[in-house]
Amino acid sequence: MGPRTDGPPPLKKMIIPALFVGGLFYVTFTRQPEQAQVIIVTGEALGTTWALKSAETPSDARAAELKSTVETALAEVDASMSTYRDDSELMALNRADGLDPVVLSEGLGAVLAEAMDIGVVTHGAFDVTVGPLVDAWGFGPDKRMVAPSAEALAEILPIIGSDKIEISEAGLTKAHPDLSIDLSAIAKGYAVDLIVDRLQGIGANNVLMEVGGEIVARGKSPSGHVWRLGIETPSATGREVFEVVGLSDEAMATSGDYRNFYEVDGARVSHLIDPRTAQPIAHRLASVTVITERCSTADAWATALSVLGEDEGLKLAEAQGLKAYFIVRDADGTFSTRSTSTFQSLK
Repeated sequence: MGPRTDGPPPLKKMIIPALFVGGLFYVTFTRQPEQAQVIIVTGEALGTTWALKSAETPSDARAAELKSTVETALAEVDASMSTYRDDSELMALNRADGLDPVVLSEGLGAVLAEAMDIGVVTHGAFDVTVGPLVDAWGFGPDKRMVAPSAEALAEILPIIGSDKIEISEAGLTKAHPDLSIDLSAIAKGYAVDLIVDRLQGIGANNVLMEVGGEIVARGKSPSGHVWRLGIETPSATGREVFEVVGLSDEAMATSGDYRNFYEVDGARVSHLIDPRTAQPIAHRLASVTVITERCSTADAWATALSVLGEDEGLKLAEAQGLKAYFIVRDADGTFSTRSTSTFQSLK
């Protein structure tokens, strides 16, 4: 799982309308005729950027309504799940001593339940308590980029593990008072789902919504066809489209190791830490794209499969019926791909 991404001000900028740059995606928009009906609004939240494209008759009033709907939903997620706000619901939960259950809001409870379920299915490869390990390996707020000692990791391990969390009707209980939860690998996906649900509530049914690279497509694009999205080439330098897919009424998320890493004695140290070993991933998998119905699900599974690697990850994704696309870094510097049968059906 990766470092926290819900902190203050934005990490990336977008070029509109020809291109959205979001996380590990290129979201490309074919140039439309002048009569195309489309509203585009953008902003900043959760430590990143967001962008909405809605295929409908443009007007300033409607654009303002769409923007307000997006910002309200994002503010709710920030107040509930941010690890950068001391007054967030999640930080209050992290401060709890674990002796008594903490009542969860509906949204936080749903996200934690899904995260726990995916953690069980992946046998711990996805773990929302991994934050202290991410920090220890130098990818926390202070960005130390220094490998921890074995002694330092040993001190952290007692407070890592979703098995130390229990959710009941009474709320959430922690088995260790110092255990903390970080939802950065699922919260942005949940935010996109929430936004799109709210947008549909005000009649915006043909939309492409993106928050920090997590995307939901609903209905049709302004051209009347499916939304076309480009999966980025996993390169630390430059930005190119590696593969293009068409989406309608689905979500897409990508996780990769190629933008956030450092090197020690010539070896890459990835920000993706395997909670099962307390070590950065060391396999050849460069990125994973997952397409599912809900963006929170795609977001979490993309991270989980990145941790598992191309062999174990592909096997589990196939067993789960996921649409998953793996880009593998070969020894000669080129890339090869693997994908599940359900993803291949998109082509």
